[in-house]
Amino acid sequence: MSPPQPHFLVLTFPLQGHIAPALRLARRLLAVAPDVLVTFSTTKDAHGRMFPAKPTDHGGGDDGGAEEDDGRLEFLPFSDGTEAGDDARPLDARIASFHAAGARGATEIVGALAARGRPVTRVVYTLLLPWAAAVARERGVPSALYWIQPAVVLAVYHHYFHGHGGAIAEHRHDPSFVVELPGLSPQMIGDLPSFLTDSTDPFDVFHSFFTTIRDLIETLDKESPKATVLVNTCQEMEVGALAAMGAYDVLPLGPVLPSGDESGIFKPEDDAEYMEWLDAKPANSVVYVSFGSLASMGREQLDELLLGLEESGRPYLCVIRKDVKVALAEEEAEMHRRVKNGVVVEWCDQVQVLSHAAVGCFVTHCGWNSTLESVASGVPMVCVPQMSDQRMNAQLVVREWRVGVRAQVDGGGVLRAAEVRRCVDEVMGNSEAAAELRQMAGKWKGIVAEATGKGGSSDQNLMAFVDGARSEF
Repeated sequence: MSPPQPHFLVLTFPLQGHIAPALRLARRLLAVAPDVLVTFSTTKDAHGRMFPAKPTDHGGGDDGGAEEDDGRLEFLPFSDGTEAGDDARPLDARIASFHAAGARGATEIVGALAARGRPVTRVVYTLLLPWAAAVARERGVPSALYWIQPAVVLAVYHHYFHGHGGAIAEHRHDPSFVVELPGLSPQMIGDLPSFLTDSTDPFDVFHSFFTTIRDLIETLDKESPKATVLVNTCQEMEVGALAAMGAYDVLPLGPVLPSGDESGIFKPEDDAEYMEWLDAKPANSVVYVSFGSLASMGREQLDELLLGLEESGRPYLCVIRKDVKVALAEEEAEMHRRVKNGVVVEWCDQVQVLSHAAVGCFVTHCGWNSTLESVASGVPMVCVPQMSDQRMNAQLVVREWRVGVRAQVDGGGVLRAAEVRRCVDEVMGNSEAAAELRQMAGKWKGIVAEATGKGGSSDQNLMAFVDGARSEF
């Protein structure tokens, strides 16, 4: 009897910033080995937004799936217990319910796939799903965490929950205090992940994310002999942090970038007229601005941002999400009245935009996906981090790779127009510093291309992971 095909069940949290890298990894697994099968699974609600023409069957089981790539990639949602409608409970209650229902749903999927003669041979799960490894163990299936933030963030979390949390907790309100963590360069409290400095208080709105990360680290500790962790970075980008992660069997296999058309929660609503607009602009002349799929924006911040972009005197492409416009009651006519030098869109293909020759600067919240896409495209950044890992990502951009500058917000957390203008000038001007940023951006673009190309460090690690999955039969 021949062994089963390598079959990876990829489980991910239902946010665009998690779905995108997980789906990209799923496609990479299919691309490197013709015998691989992948089942991609997120919640029924997120699945329904990914495939609006294929509504999920809320009866459970393995209905509501979608297939492509000749059946090698299947999309199969799990229930998180919220399909009945909007959940008005506090976030911590919703997250607790999500963990319990998600574990049950994933267990049902593993069982249903086995019953169909398509047994899962490896579970791969993203952060915020600490229950996934337990589901895999109960079914006798190996698992691997797919860490979709930089390695240094995981190293900080590991050290926090292994004897180094006291100093951070004691000084968490002092952003300039410096902490020493094993194997890492000195870190200022203000650069650490916000869940360790702002969310340890049980009354903080994001406290459930702090406890979820704690549970995730405990889950990794239970793996024997070592937990397998796939990291969306490459060896060359984080040499020190990867060397400091001896507690885990770490495989850096990124940046995991799109390999073509990909599904996600956000869809284009126009015919990409912004690409024609970019085509008409000179090389390296356009400022691209996007603060990601989650960041909120107040009226004052929107006004300051648009004013600063206009005052920069450079053409700009700015993403203002539809939900932000609705929340601010922003009228389209009023928006266009203020926009003279740029174009405002509700969504764009970010990788396509960053790859365009006209784009010379990216004003970003420094989400890890956006950071990696900018580095891979050779575009220098203006960093405006807000929460979670974004402050550490900005630190990598500015201090480690030297491909960007850090914008400073005022005491109320608002990025003022003058600071927008100053930072854009610093990145796109004619100074030696700006020239060095562009040179370093080009250097790192080449490093990433080599690492992810055939025979590169990340390519070899991905192949080793797939080969390891085969050898477990």
